[in-house]
Amino acid sequence: MIARRTFLAGTAGTASIAATTARGTAEAADGSGSEHQVDDDFVTFLTTAADARVPAVLDGVTGNLTELRDQCKARAAARSVRTLVSVYVHGGSAHHHRRSLLAPLGQLADALAEEQYDDGLWDQGAVHSPPDTAFSIVDLNMAHSLLTEDAHPPTERLRATIGRILRKAGPGLATGGVHTANHRWLVCAALARIHRRWPDPSYARRIDAWLAEGIDQLAGGEYSERSPTYSGVVTNPALLTIARHYGRADLYANVRDNLTGSLYVTEPNGELESVHSRRQDQTALRYMPEFLMQYRELAIRYGDGRFAAVAALLRERGAGQTFGETPLGDRLAEVLDRPELARPLPDITSFPTDFEHHDDSCRLVRVRRGERTATIFGGTDLPELHAISSGLSTNPTFFKMRKGAAILDSLRLSPQFFSLGHFRSESLERDGDGWRLRADVRAAFHQPLPRRHRRRDGLYPLTNDGRFWSSMDFPHRPKEYRDLRTEILLRETADGGWDLSFEVSGSEVPLALELCFRRGGRLTGDGLEPVAGATDTYQLVSGEATYTVGDDRIVFGPGNGKGGRQPPVVDPGERYTWLGGSLTPDGIRVLITGRSPLTYRLSLR
Repeated sequence: MIARRTFLAGTAGTASIAATTARGTAEAADGSGSEHQVDDDFVTFLTTAADARVPAVLDGVTGNLTELRDQCKARAAARSVRTLVSVYVHGGSAHHHRRSLLAPLGQLADALAEEQYDDGLWDQGAVHSPPDTAFSIVDLNMAHSLLTEDAHPPTERLRATIGRILRKAGPGLATGGVHTANHRWLVCAALARIHRRWPDPSYARRIDAWLAEGIDQLAGGEYSERSPTYSGVVTNPALLTIARHYGRADLYANVRDNLTGSLYVTEPNGELESVHSRRQDQTALRYMPEFLMQYRELAIRYGDGRFAAVAALLRERGAGQTFGETPLGDRLAEVLDRPELARPLPDITSFPTDFEHHDDSCRLVRVRRGERTATIFGGTDLPELHAISSGLSTNPTFFKMRKGAAILDSLRLSPQFFSLGHFRSESLERDGDGWRLRADVRAAFHQPLPRRHRRRDGLYPLTNDGRFWSSMDFPHRPKEYRDLRTEILLRETADGGWDLSFEVSGSEVPLALELCFRRGGRLTGDGLEPVAGATDTYQLVSGEATYTVGDDRIVFGPGNGKGGRQPPVVDPGERYTWLGGSLTPDGIRVLITGRSPLTYRLSLR
């Protein structure tokens, strides 16, 4: 049972949560007066986590200082300041006003001030970087606000030092540039808080200029980077800060739309689907607890029972779950800074657990039936841009599936066709009771140049034929094409499984289906054969195989033979092999091989 009280014992001399819960931007949706109450259980939960984190933060101070002084990287030092300040000012913490925290806090603040460049910036992988500086300024803004409200005399010098850092950073943030879409909102968030305490017209002009570009939100709720990492860690927190400290209440709607869309990409165990991301997390695991405070804030603001259910579930799962980039102990500062987050949650309603959801803006389909989920993805950027690069969606995984703890992390198709690499769908369309993926790729043999384009010296410009560059003046040559057409029809079955029907036509080439199961399970099947030279990799030659974790299992197949004309080889494409790169996913891999033209049905149960 969540206790709801109008005070917290022992908060004298601190930023009192209970006394200021009505300070937020919205009244409680139910009109019950809960804006004056405190969710004691939640505050205690965060306080316990923050207290437990203090030893690790203190142990890391020396490393923070070394990194800051040797490389001018400020982010870890600033986050340590924020975390230590939160337990120092909070009356419910075991470290409340503990003098032993003042020395490390002073060391960190002094070093941050000393290493700050004349333009107010620091480095963090980029020289004199406004956006990377903004990460640290966001944390220091929060710490300074908490210290100022606490007003404990022994922190007077610390407050002054942090205040100088913030004021010095303002002009650099108001004139400097950014790298990525989310950086715009991060810089605005850092400036908004500085501007609120030390108003400057140049700060407002820069915030307004960035915001005038429009929030880069797609129709399905994702931002343009389609990344749960940057939604949860940067964009949503930044927009909420701007809304609160710069009077842009309209931005709450953007965050609400993103959180609504995120409900459909959440796995039962709290992981987030990221196969559609345009950032580095498109092949990495990300976790719903990174969104904990955002779901809580908007649940309280809008009285949204779905969001309240997510926040309550994450609280129920406790401190043992994976919290992503932000440790749970670092979150206390957010509740102290925005006491409305400590209000009781509104009444809980169910969030989606049985659905088929199509996000056309990402060409992503998500299906969930309780503990069973599936993902269909046909939205990489390669078909439109013909490039593989940072900032583009390139993950060739087109299907994923879970049955409880049994997880198929990736299904890919790799034809050996002119080393163009994996199948990446050009479309995702509804087809009857299923979904169809399709791609048509072509490669050329080049004919002699027409007379008018020939050169006596034989020195033709370097051009790209789609696979490689050569001094061949490819654009002006007649071409003889080879084509490969792939269609995949995916249908959910009545028993909760999936049937995938493959039609590959055009050129005659070897191909391999690559299924990658998450480590931790057991693979069985009489038709499985180890692939020589490839760790944890098997070829399913005949029959079905089973991947089992505890009581959960995925049965798949059938195998499709073997032989020299259909080798167990996954060709990632020349874009990767030329640089010695790899697209091999981590896990237990099973290859089902064949040769086009091919008609094949893969059953997953």
